Amino acid sequence: MKTILQEVMGRGYPALAEKTPLPPHVHRAARAMVLCRTAALGGHIQGCPEGHVQRVWYNSCRHRSCPQCNRIQLERWLEGQKSRLIDHPHRHVIFTLPHELHPYWRRNTDRMTRWLFQSVRETLMCFLSDPAYLGAQPGILSVLHTWGRSLTLHPHIHCAITEGGLDDQGLWRLPVRNCFLPIRAVMFKYRGHFLAQLKSAVDCGELSLPDGETPTSSHNLFNRLGRKPWNVNLRERYDNAEGVVEYLARYVRGGPMRPSQLSRFRTDQNDVLFRYHAHRDNPDGGRKRCRKERLSTGEFAGRLLQHVPRKGLNIVRSYGLYAVACRGKLDQARADVGQAPVRQPKPVRWQGYLGRFPDSQKQTHCSVCERQLTLMAPIAPSRAPP
Repeated sequence: MKTILQEVMGRGYPALAEKTPLPPHVHRAARAMVLCRTAALGGHIQGCPEGHVQRVWYNSCRHRSCPQCNRIQLERWLEGQKSRLIDHPHRHVIFTLPHELHPYWRRNTDRMTRWLFQSVRETLMCFLSDPAYLGAQPGILSVLHTWGRSLTLHPHIHCAITEGGLDDQGLWRLPVRNCFLPIRAVMFKYRGHFLAQLKSAVDCGELSLPDGETPTSSHNLFNRLGRKPWNVNLRERYDNAEGVVEYLARYVRGGPMRPSQLSRFRTDQNDVLFRYHAHRDNPDGGRKRCRKERLSTGEFAGRLLQHVPRKGLNIVRSYGLYAVACRGKLDQARADVGQAPVRQPKPVRWQGYLGRFPDSQKQTHCSVCERQLTLMAPIAPSRAPP
């Protein structure tokens, strides 16, 4: 059955595509969201062995930007991450790009994504390798997040960093200072590294400039940005690794919008009302105030689809002890904090995943004789229900 979000995308995406040229990966994502769990993707029929009931299950699109079908893939990612993280407190740091660079981001998404990750990695490794702060190799898990609460463009990276690291002697070291990192100095280093890459790309002609911008005006903008503070936040401290990945998981799959955020969809006026919590409404950590915004379906589709990552673009990256090449050091660090070596977790299957929910038996068992439903017949992909 189609959700309200699918109906909105079904109306908004064609209107957006008529007015705005969209790259192929955005077309594929929009089509996947509209057709997810419908007869167009096929499915199968499950029935009671005694013939009491039959149920039709349509296939999911499994696109990483689809908000309604990625929960089991997200659970698999979570299990894989939890199996290798160090069970030690982690720090949460956020690196943000200023809004003046958003026009450059839209035209150079892949390049600026790479430079953003590189700047964050070089900055953190520079300070954490310094004996004045840690003097050891930490584990860093970073996730790219491109949206704000109202679906506007807001590129930033969330980093989960172990509050400790492995030194050259193979011993686990704790931070020297309670502040963990000098955030103001970190901001200077991060800002300088990213702007240096932008300036070099402009000089080499590798950066696609926004309309009306020239190399000279771009350099002037970068110089002005080099004199203003950038938003780098040292956030809460997590006491264990599971809290870290559960927080970061919300940015890995499913995109920026949850179907439950849609308050109203009026087909007669072709607009949608959605709600969100703005960060600035609770600067002191108090109760969040719910805001609402109304957009046309085309505008809503445009905001949502601008955050679809290109196929093959890795938005989750690991550095230090969490890097793939440091498996031996990771096992050593886990041993130092009393953990066993990393082991491959058992794959999460859909039967086991559904079993976590109290009402799952109603979906997988007959309501009359309570026998488990079995596969009766596949449904070929079609545009009409069977």
